Amino acid sequence: MRLTKLGLLVAGMGIAFAAQAAEVEVLHYWTSGGEAKSVAELKKMMEAKGYTWKDFAVAGGGGENAMTALKTRVVSGNPPAAAQIKGPSIQEWGAEGVLASIDDVAKKGGWDKLLPPVVSSVVKYKGQYVAAPVNVHRVNWLWVNPELLKKANAKVPTTWDEFFVTAAALQKIGVQPVAYGGQPWQDSTVFETVALGVGGADFYKKAFVQLDQGTLSGPTMIKALETYKKIKPFTDKNSSGREWNLATSMVINGKAGMQFMGDWAKGEFMAAGKVPGKDFLCVAAPGTANAYTFNIDSFAMFKLKNKEAEKGQQALAATLMSPEFQELFNLNKGSIPARLGVNMSKFDLCGQKSAEDFKMASTKGTLIPSWAHGMAMKSATQGAMFDVVTQFWNDDKMSAKDAAVKIAKAAKTM
Repeated sequence: MRLTKLGLLVAGMGIAFAAQAAEVEVLHYWTSGGEAKSVAELKKMMEAKGYTWKDFAVAGGGGENAMTALKTRVVSGNPPAAAQIKGPSIQEWGAEGVLASIDDVAKKGGWDKLLPPVVSSVVKYKGQYVAAPVNVHRVNWLWVNPELLKKANAKVPTTWDEFFVTAAALQKIGVQPVAYGGQPWQDSTVFETVALGVGGADFYKKAFVQLDQGTLSGPTMIKALETYKKIKPFTDKNSSGREWNLATSMVINGKAGMQFMGDWAKGEFMAAGKVPGKDFLCVAAPGTANAYTFNIDSFAMFKLKNKEAEKGQQALAATLMSPEFQELFNLNKGSIPARLGVNMSKFDLCGQKSAEDFKMASTKGTLIPSWAHGMAMKSATQGAMFDVVTQFWNDDKMSAKDAAVKIAKAAKTM
């Protein structure tokens, strides 16, 4: 992602300014339903503070299109005031020398006390805040249709052994046990959850955060891969290429009993008028009750030449971390506030459970970044990992041992 020398020269010359006085330009890829609603509220909050909001929305590609647009703007020396960036990408942009410190805002707002260290480290570069986190998605959820489990006389699984017993019971009564979307990011979302459940948080961190070669190709990884592949007979033949929300609708409509997916799936249940705890259950995936894999959205601030625009950036950072915005945004998005201590009374059962577990995991040291969602490793490494996991899922001849060796090799991709 290195910027060209020419681009840096242009940026250094400051040929174009990012924003006019009192104007704040924000690049984001929140263009659907509840997300767009939240952006509109953020715009209102900024305008109430006297700033002009300039919307730079780039739809599609799960943020890939937005990143392409951002690179073009930064190289031309005309970055937006803020851009939606997450995980190690923040560090990559920081290394380019184009991010602005918002440490003064963070100190004034006491962010170090409001954010668990594992979260604040994601939005800091060289010890200084350069981005404001707005939410936390929990990835290691299992979504359950309780009515189907009742019909099958099966229980909500808490271990992998129990999971396969429940899946077999559902299959026996002619119900699809697992709703599955066969796309690379979904394959890895399920696999990382299985790996966490089989190996625990310390194994997960050593393998997917530290990329330890011995752990990546070792016996626990092989067991995790074998467990992951055991799920396949409980999925349907039409799962290849299926979008995640279509898999969720299978659980909603009583076509499937369970789905592994992050808490954005909750939005689908809620939109269908389903009640958490009654029509659907949100439970930690088997073996992962004491851990929490997170995916965080944040806004990074870019260096600007215009002092008024800098003030706008600081106002934006303070607004993004305010309890009012964090509550409003996350009620719309299905996630929970990134800052601790927000009143959760307006949130549903799943949101409240997520907030409790987030706090618990942050004190136990089991709050861990989701590598499948770009929080733990560089994008090139993640892409190589995706390829291996998807190949293993679809290739009946590949052994778990061979897949583990390939995963270790993929971890060396930079």
